[in-house]
Amino acid sequence: MQLYLDDLRDPKEWGRPDALWVKTAEEAIAVLRDGKVTFISFDHDLGTELDGHDVASEIERLVYENLIPLPEWFVHSANSVGEGEIIAAMKSAERFHKQRL
Repeated sequence: MQLYLDDLRDPKEWGRPDALWVKTAEEAIAVLRDGKVTFISFDHDLGTELDGHDVASEIERLVYENLIPLPEWFVHSANSVGEGEIIAAMKSAERFHKQRL
C-alpha cells in the first residue's frame, strides 16, 4: 500500500493516484502499524501538534523493533528544516533495516 501524508495536497495532483491519503500523523501511524505500507510520501507541517517527523520517528522505532518492514519513502515537504528531520529519522530506519539483513 502507498501512503501519502499531507493535510492539504491531494496525492492525485502529485502523481500518486493510488495512494491512501492521510491528513494527520495519527492516521498515518495507525495505518503504518499494520506493516502493509510499501511506500510513504511525507509532508512535515500538518496543521496539528504532531508532524511528519513524528511519523518518521515512529517508522524508525517500528523498524528497529522489527515490527514492520522498511517502506520506500520520499519527502515532498516545502519545510526544509522539517525535511531534514524526516530524512534523518528515515536514514536511521534504513540503517536498522540493513543491520537485520
